[in-house]
Amino acid sequence: MTLPAKAFQRWLQGIAPNASTADVCRISGIKRTTLAQQLVRGKVAVATVVSISRAYGVNPVSALASFDAYRELAAPVPPTRCELVSQISTPDLLRAVLARSTVDPAGRSSAEPPALSPAPHATSVKNWVEAIDDGELRHRVSAATGVAPQNYSAQLTANRLSPELAVATSLAAGVGAAGGLVATGLITEAEAGWPPDARQAALDSLHDGELTALAGDRLQALGKTLKRQEHDQEQTDKIWENLG
Repeated sequence: MTLPAKAFQRWLQGIAPNASTADVCRISGIKRTTLAQQLVRGKVAVATVVSISRAYGVNPVSALASFDAYRELAAPVPPTRCELVSQISTPDLLRAVLARSTVDPAGRSSAEPPALSPAPHATSVKNWVEAIDDGELRHRVSAATGVAPQNYSAQLTANRLSPELAVATSLAAGVGAAGGLVATGLITEAEAGWPPDARQAALDSLHDGELTALAGDRLQALGKTLKRQEHDQEQTDKIWENLG
């Protein structure tokens, strides 16, 4: 979902009342032609608001909350443990498993917990949706947005969700509206109000069995993806052979 140009201009006037379009573009790093085209069409991209917010020291979540389409962001809700864990990459989970398996004779881990890589990761969107899905989530999102389930699934397969679908998914699942925007990479954990050590704390709270099972599930999913990619590559190679 794009934002109405008139609403955007009112918002921009509020945070940079004396700035020209050229000033805004120079400070935010947005191309003047890009912003001009969006204004002419009357539809401004959400990413444009995020970039300008950061450039002027405004929290992007607060900025988006000032627009009607994203007003749910005005009431911050802490992420659930399953959301936090979903934003931990598969390599980080595997490193955590190995770290826990390295223990001294007293039964204590002899390895320092590896630092987590920042969110998002290669399957962050798909993992986030799976973490909050009660089995009917996709149908509720489809009913609320009009997006066909197969189109929704196609976005998840590509590890992406449009901002409006990310927020709609959060609302349909009953979790904080900002979680999906973190998973898609539109905003950072800090901008969403997540504590700096929230993901690490969630990881530490997993029992060994939970952690191992989760890592196993991730590896299985990765294996399926790799097999599918290999199959697609084989089909492509055959096509080229037949054409050649």
